[in-house]
Amino acid sequence: MTVVECFSQAYAEARQKFLGAARGAGLAVTSHEHPRRGRDGEVLATDVARLGSPDAKSLLVLTSACHGVEGFCGSGVQVSLLADAAFRDAAQRNGVAVLFVHALNPYGFSWWRRTTHENVDLNRNFHDFSKPLPDSPEYDAIAPWIVPATWPPNAEVQALTMRYIAQYGEKGFQAAISSGQHEYPDGLFYGGRDPSWSNRTVRQVLREHGRRCARLGWIDLHTGLGPSGFGERIFACRDDAAALKRARAWWGQDVTSIYDGSSTSALLTGLMWLAAYEECAQAEYTGIALEYGTLPVLEVMNALRADQWLENHPDAPAEQAKVIKRQLRDAFYTDTDAWKETIVAQAREASVQALDGLKPR
Repeated sequence: MTVVECFSQAYAEARQKFLGAARGAGLAVTSHEHPRRGRDGEVLATDVARLGSPDAKSLLVLTSACHGVEGFCGSGVQVSLLADAAFRDAAQRNGVAVLFVHALNPYGFSWWRRTTHENVDLNRNFHDFSKPLPDSPEYDAIAPWIVPATWPPNAEVQALTMRYIAQYGEKGFQAAISSGQHEYPDGLFYGGRDPSWSNRTVRQVLREHGRRCARLGWIDLHTGLGPSGFGERIFACRDDAAALKRARAWWGQDVTSIYDGSSTSALLTGLMWLAAYEECAQAEYTGIALEYGTLPVLEVMNALRADQWLENHPDAPAEQAKVIKRQLRDAFYTDTDAWKETIVAQAREASVQALDGLKPR
């Protein structure tokens, strides 16, 4: 397949391409079936293919669709790398096993939602739920109007939005919305009050594949922040100086961090990658989120607001629902050949760099 042909127009098509690429590479696939069905009645699953020995001391994990609809990008990257014989050979030469985990959130992928079927943001859902959850005073302040009663927002809501942005800036607005909250289950960036199905599945996959390695790398594929087509390499570990130094040695000094404010992402809570420390405690862990830009951040946030309004109003007119869904997909997936080609080129570079970083010295 060409690079462009690795991408799909629907979850079911993406899944079949992933399964076919894994078979073409001679890899077995383990499927974790989701309890719900997809938009077209299809089976939903998180599919896992492993390249390399189960006992490899170095393991690179490549994941897609943590945020469902972002899977259009991540799946295309995974299919391309599976079909890339030179990449597979490089992994074997370096003694690194590669774990392809397709569609962490298959429900959101199929239904064109960023969240899981529980309306949970998977990357805000990794907490010890036996302990008090983080407060979200910034979200509390905007909760009454950020997902309004009507869409498009009325004049009062629009004025509140503009006033907030004027006072706190776009970055402040983004942070208030996206940092994570646990009080509004029908709101945005809801972290949940217990582990989601996808959370439990991620942990199971890490336990099955990551407990025999000494070095663990992770590239989690995302979209929706930054300049169009640019893949920001966002540090995806604890706030640890040694791990950040290692990440920058692997992926370059332009690796950004949510901890020091250098990333386009806000400081987040309940991060998925922290599960690596809990489920693979024996391994030295190094990871990044590869975050590809699509549209300006306010357009992305408005697409999310509209989609949550639609989720809260399932009786909305069919034509309005269609428009909102298309806006959401466009906010997280740029369906052009040029965008897809630059996405894959950057992902391949980052993946090869990770193979080198994980190589036994």
